[in-house]
Amino acid sequence: MASPSRSGVFAADTDQRLEAYAESISFDSRLYRHDIRGSIAHAEMLSTVGLISSQEFQQIRDALTEIGAEIEAGKMPFRFELEDIHMHIEQALIERLGDVGRKLHTARSRNDQVSTDTRLWVRDALDRVDALLADLQRAFLSRCDADFDCILPAYTHLQRAQPVLAPHYWLAYVEKFARDRERVADCRRRVNQCSLGVAAVAGTTLPIDRDQTAAALGFDSPTANSLDTSSDRDFLIESAFVLSTIALHLSGWAEEWILWSTVEFDFIRLPQAFCTGSSIMPQKINPDTLELTRGKSARVMGNLQTLMLLVKNLPLAYNRDLQEDKPPLFDSFDTIEAMLELASPMVRESELNREKIADRLEKGYLDATTLMEWMVRRGMPQRTAHHLVGAIVGEAMSRDVPLADLPIEVFQSHAPEIDNSVYDVLGSRNAVDAFCSYGSTAPDQVRAQIERWQTAIATADEV
Repeated sequence: MASPSRSGVFAADTDQRLEAYAESISFDSRLYRHDIRGSIAHAEMLSTVGLISSQEFQQIRDALTEIGAEIEAGKMPFRFELEDIHMHIEQALIERLGDVGRKLHTARSRNDQVSTDTRLWVRDALDRVDALLADLQRAFLSRCDADFDCILPAYTHLQRAQPVLAPHYWLAYVEKFARDRERVADCRRRVNQCSLGVAAVAGTTLPIDRDQTAAALGFDSPTANSLDTSSDRDFLIESAFVLSTIALHLSGWAEEWILWSTVEFDFIRLPQAFCTGSSIMPQKINPDTLELTRGKSARVMGNLQTLMLLVKNLPLAYNRDLQEDKPPLFDSFDTIEAMLELASPMVRESELNREKIADRLEKGYLDATTLMEWMVRRGMPQRTAHHLVGAIVGEAMSRDVPLADLPIEVFQSHAPEIDNSVYDVLGSRNAVDAFCSYGSTAPDQVRAQIERWQTAIATADEV
């Protein structure tokens, strides 16, 4: 059977090799629900403006609903000569309704049809990603109260830097994923414009109502320029960028916990249900879930590059190259959703190795900056204090002791004005308690942030 997209202008059939080369049904069949939803809205609008009768609309609506149920049940065979899911559904409609089915494509092109279906699909996918991000935020937040008394070494340059409360660390990821959710919401706003009615490229001479179809499909408004809409894939590229940023955050988290789970760090025990073993080394408990998260992030970022390269040289308006936008788009969403689905239980079920963390907490002179700022508060210039504390740390290193174990005479040999109150800021616990700035690891600041996020997420869940 010849493709329904070939009009009477063609004098020869399509080469079967082209049919196989040009098909997209193998990957765009997942748009069937959105295509049927868009088609029903379009048909209802055609009835409202008088281009088809109300009876014809009811026939089309009922037949499309039946077709959707058949596809859902796996009863519709897919054929390369029908190219894509849109032609499969339309042809099934024509087989049922004849000329009534042929009226559905009035004032519509596959260009605006595909764009609308894809926008509907992306909108749903963004909502799923947002829900998964919210659950991951809840997972990190759920650890905060129980881990409030645990102090971790924070790192810069992968060298020990300063002490932080464990919930301060958990909240860092709550913040990252909050920004991701903001990007998802902002991206969704630009996705949520209705393409239906721009037809192929210039619009239509028929008296359609684009506002009606936009409202029926839950869009904020119809798109404003038919020429732009026909070629626009910005909403896909922006979605892929948003997903790439989420992948970056997940990959960084995975890398950190991979390090933490090593014997060298021994900060965290991962749930064994999310680890695998070795085919030869019986002692191995490998963090494969985290490693795959780190690895799969590369696919998501690669898909963003694919989409950008796909459109970089395309003239206005539609070009068949755009058929290739869906495999990287679908793969990015599938990958991110899988990554997020595993991240939440990993976060909830992992355990901090508190004893090992505490045993080595005073290694690395995490309280050195606090000591320097203690001197600054007593009137010493910052650069002077910075140099002086470096010398004191050097002496502690030569003795292989923490700063808190140095006798007062050592401090006074560098700065005679230092008295015994210096010990009030030495040691990781004292150093943490000394913080006071907004957004810091100060216990009262961390407690306030925990309460802020508990309220924010609980409120969002109620909406």
